[in-house]
Amino acid sequence: MTYIRGVGWLAGVIAAAMALFHMWAIAVSPPEAVIFRGTHLLFAMVLVFLTIPLRRGRGGTNPGLEDWLLLALSAAPVLYLFATYDELVNRIAMIDDPTPMQQVMGWLCVATVLEATRRSIGWALPATALAFLAYALFFTSVTPLVIIDQLYLTTDGIFGSTLGVSAGFVVIFVLFGSFMERSGTGKLFMDFALALTGRSAGGPGKVAVLSSSLFGTVSGSAVANVMVTGQVTIPLMLRTGFRPPFAAGVEAVASTGGQIMPPIMGAAAFVMAEYMGVAYLQVVQWAALPALLYYAATFAAVHFEARRTRLAGLADAEVPRLGPTLAANGHLVIPILLILGGLFGGYSAPLSALVGTLACFPVALLRRSSRGNVTPAAVWEALLDGAKGALGVAMACACAGVVIGIIALTGLGIIFTQVVVNIANNSLLFALLMTMVAGIILGMGMPTTPAYIVMVSLLVPALIKLGVVAPAAHMFAFYFAILSAITPPVALAVFAAAGLAKSELWSSGWAAVKIGAAGFIVPFMFVYEPALLMIGGWQQVLHASLTAGCGCLLLAAGLHGYLFGPANGWQRAALVGAAVTLIQPGLLTDVIGAALAAAVIVAQVATRRRAAAIGGG
Repeated sequence: MTYIRGVGWLAGVIAAAMALFHMWAIAVSPPEAVIFRGTHLLFAMVLVFLTIPLRRGRGGTNPGLEDWLLLALSAAPVLYLFATYDELVNRIAMIDDPTPMQQVMGWLCVATVLEATRRSIGWALPATALAFLAYALFFTSVTPLVIIDQLYLTTDGIFGSTLGVSAGFVVIFVLFGSFMERSGTGKLFMDFALALTGRSAGGPGKVAVLSSSLFGTVSGSAVANVMVTGQVTIPLMLRTGFRPPFAAGVEAVASTGGQIMPPIMGAAAFVMAEYMGVAYLQVVQWAALPALLYYAATFAAVHFEARRTRLAGLADAEVPRLGPTLAANGHLVIPILLILGGLFGGYSAPLSALVGTLACFPVALLRRSSRGNVTPAAVWEALLDGAKGALGVAMACACAGVVIGIIALTGLGIIFTQVVVNIANNSLLFALLMTMVAGIILGMGMPTTPAYIVMVSLLVPALIKLGVVAPAAHMFAFYFAILSAITPPVALAVFAAAGLAKSELWSSGWAAVKIGAAGFIVPFMFVYEPALLMIGGWQQVLHASLTAGCGCLLLAAGLHGYLFGPANGWQRAALVGAAVTLIQPGLLTDVIGAALAAAVIVAQVATRRRAAAIGGG
């Protein structure tokens, strides 16, 4: 979204007003659901039609006549609901037929939501919504009157809980990320990662993993994460000898993990909390161990590749010292600690995030090293960045409301669950593989949040019916909606990283799949062993964590051909086999995995001793 003179100034004012409205609503108390969600949608659609014109190729970003017309048409249905609010709350849904004006406004709302979504995130989600609408209109007995009643006049369609999550949770956390970045925390994360790992073998790659995981606490977008941290880490990796595809893959995988990295995850995590009726802190607890496994495996992949190719770290002169770094800017993590304190103290996630957001610039004033970041322009830009970052999620959630409304209205979710269960023939593994493929395909065409929402409506119930505990089923869908960002042929995080690394897209994509392979294995692990989600006694959690951790490290070693030394063909196969056996919990599989790993270790130790003896002789 480009803010330029004239229309750009107007868009900037509206964006700032959107940010301030949501901050005010959290501080005071959100209005009634339709009013709050409707205002959120109104802000989002106005900004989309103002800043993403239909004909962007005519030499500017100012809207044309058709954009102004669509802006007015998109605002009319929401404003009509506000003007006739008493009539809306007094009518009986599905019994009182919509009036002719309500029908016109309803279909107008659906059409403008689809167009605004297309402009902000592309065709995939609007096309999906149109397919569901066509199904309801032409293949069921549901009438157009009932459809528009569901989608426009109730909170089970466009103004449903998904849009409520965007309004109540996503905006404030996106604002928190923009305030943190503008106050200098991004540089702190980078310097901290450099100080910890910059000197070790393949140091720049490890810096990419660590800094992206830290930045992931304030950014729920894989592509945004790549563009912020990758600007620094990818040139460092290339300079120290990493191949361009591998450098792009490391940054893409590390940045994608930001959406699963507590304490602040992607927008879909808030949707999960809403759908499951649990506190957001509960979702954070479920996500903690899988996220650690994901990043530990990614870190190990970088280490093994660096050792195999004999890459060194950065020179001492290029690496900041940890003590001075924390002394100068360590105070900038205080807002994150305030959010965590609020969550653990029992306060709501939006209120905790609001406190953290409001603390960012005052905290930056505490030390001279960060005081220069606090300017009126920085505050203004933080507000604009926050509103801009929320637009895609807002429109995706509104459009997903169309899909969810049709599924609920037609009973398609129940039908689909029965179909999946019958096709899988009561095979959990087959159902999981179907869900994995569906999640990756959906995630290729739409953001994580709507992809997860569609999977929850169509596929997660089938997994639960086959015996998967609800948290594991939801987290499984969540993971594979995210991993599409690193899965060819459409891998947006890889595309962004490959552009920075100037590497070929397919080779970068397959490098990312190999580096992030543990991300594809971990979801199966916690389905078969829910203790990885911290469900169960501490003994179970500890045992599951140890075996899963060993499995992820062995997988990285096998795929990259190095453990304690270079691995030949049979050793790589044994390492991968050991990792795979640890997916299924049980004494037998654990023993098999340990035996395979031990065989490789013994062989590599013997090889090193022979090499040392020859060298000594």
